[in-house]
Amino acid sequence: MSKIIPVSYESKPCYKIVLEQDFEQLMEYVKELGYRSSQKICIVTDSNLEALHLQELKSIFDSYFEKVISFSFSAGEESKNLDTVQKLYEELIIHHFDRQDILVAFGGGVVGDLTGFTAATYLRGIDFIQIPTSLLSQVDSSIGGKTGVDFSQYKNMVGAFYQPRLVYMNLSLLQTLPKEQFISGMGEILKHGLIKSKAYFEWMKSNYEAIMSLEPEAVEEMVYQSCLIKRNVVENDPKEKGERALLNFGHTLGHAIEKLSDFSLFHGQCVGIGMAAAAYLSKELGHISENEYMEILDVFKHFGLPVSVSGLLAQDILEVSKSDKKMVAGKIKFILLEAVGCAYINPNLTDGQLMSAIESVLK
Repeated sequence: MSKIIPVSYESKPCYKIVLEQDFEQLMEYVKELGYRSSQKICIVTDSNLEALHLQELKSIFDSYFEKVISFSFSAGEESKNLDTVQKLYEELIIHHFDRQDILVAFGGGVVGDLTGFTAATYLRGIDFIQIPTSLLSQVDSSIGGKTGVDFSQYKNMVGAFYQPRLVYMNLSLLQTLPKEQFISGMGEILKHGLIKSKAYFEWMKSNYEAIMSLEPEAVEEMVYQSCLIKRNVVENDPKEKGERALLNFGHTLGHAIEKLSDFSLFHGQCVGIGMAAAAYLSKELGHISENEYMEILDVFKHFGLPVSVSGLLAQDILEVSKSDKKMVAGKIKFILLEAVGCAYINPNLTDGQLMSAIESVLK
């Protein structure tokens, strides 16, 4: 049974998030958008997905569209840059893609972000469809229209807000996802509970075994609930002027750790460490109790997320954090917990407070 979440943009219906266990209904939802068979499709994916699932997806689009091409790049964050975008532009130009044609992002967050940015900028904007394949991309990056690429090691420094026409999730693909990447996705999912719903956070604790065993019903419910939370936040604040910043819980320090580790840690792992630091500060400021802080760390560890990092210097993490694109007037907009299930923005933390948070997660 499909689960469908409608998403609005600036108070107008914009696209659907569709949760399925296969690709059987994909073309029905694509045809609903009014596309003609003469329009061209370019499936953008990475080297991992190309080997595993590209032919299956291509055959589905081939059944309706007259011309379907694919563009693949090396899997990994190191490909998420303007050089890859330029190669994709060239492929689209060679095949005479115009404003009526369509990009399909088939992969994780790197693929989705890069494809969305290309769609936003090629010929000043063409349509794109998100088919996220990783847990992280399904519950986070595929929803809300934030696209972008890294620039000289600065994460997501170049980008645009650009909405997809459809987000279609085949949850069965999670069965082939490496365990470390599934755990990485859990970082964003646990974040959703901590910033918006204590009940959801408690539900995840109670359903740990079913989730980690990839039981379809439990995974579908988890993805659905996380998508609802993300949808509600981005609808309320489509261009990150206020509430949407709460989704950055754990990200300011997490991005710094990700960069300083040369992306050797997964994004969700770095977010987990960043959330552990933010939870420490939330405890130090008296918002959550010592027991709640320790419970948060225990839940992270239970799901396989790290809560500390070694080999980095606190001062380096602080300095890199200050190059984050979310800085405002020289201050870090840091997200803290007012309570479990309720987050807020604190733009007034001192360097000393930030250093204490960083030191709490250094081995």
